[in-house]
Amino acid sequence: MTRKKIVAGNWKMNLDYQQGISLFSEIVNMANDEVIGNQGVVVCAPFIHLHGIAQLAGSMSRVNVGGQNIYFQESGAYTGEISASQLKSTGATYVILGHSERRAYFHEDDDQLSKKADAALKHGLKPIFCIGETQEERESDRFFDVIGTQLEKGIFHLADSDFSDVVLAYEPVWAIGTGLTATPEQAQEVHAFIRNEVASHYNQDIADHTTILYGGSCNPKNAPELFAQPDIDGGLIGGASLKSRDFIDIAKVFNR
Repeated sequence: MTRKKIVAGNWKMNLDYQQGISLFSEIVNMANDEVIGNQGVVVCAPFIHLHGIAQLAGSMSRVNVGGQNIYFQESGAYTGEISASQLKSTGATYVILGHSERRAYFHEDDDQLSKKADAALKHGLKPIFCIGETQEERESDRFFDVIGTQLEKGIFHLADSDFSDVVLAYEPVWAIGTGLTATPEQAQEVHAFIRNEVASHYNQDIADHTTILYGGSCNPKNAPELFAQPDIDGGLIGGASLKSRDFIDIAKVFNR
């Protein structure tokens, strides 16, 4: 059984417009020349970049474009927010939902994220839905309960057909931007748990076809061992996605 392998970059709140265009141009050229597998490559950029990089990607590039957030309302008096239809109109095809920084800094809860997932899918965007535990939750051995609840309340309301368009991303919060990384064994344990939860809620076939990414200080050095794990299908890459060489080297792990 072959699952879709994906390496997705999350630029977070970095790069001005010209810097973003320059970096994306490098990524597209490298990906078209060097990425030879069937893996997907996605760049999730700030909203200001999306139309420009989508134009650069065009229809022939190996690189897909994604946003970092949406609001669940269609339109209206929500100053500063971006709707799913607005994001889609830029040429984006993916959107990150529920990143730990959104949950922590902007207090996004499972109910909001459930509505955001509905809005994204309604407008043809593929959610990269993030789940994961804090250091305190891991140290108190509550991480399976935390992740199970995030899945149940955030995404498991979806019908089978909609869930098939969802990419899951496990991000141990304690390993994001800290230089710490879950060991391959720790990451695999949680990925296997997530896949089992999907199988229990939906069925084994859906679980077997669900792409689950690892996010948490993934880099060219540790990516091969992480991606070799049976339930890890790629990465949601933060800092390393801001360096074209590092990002493409991570994507090339699946060339092997």
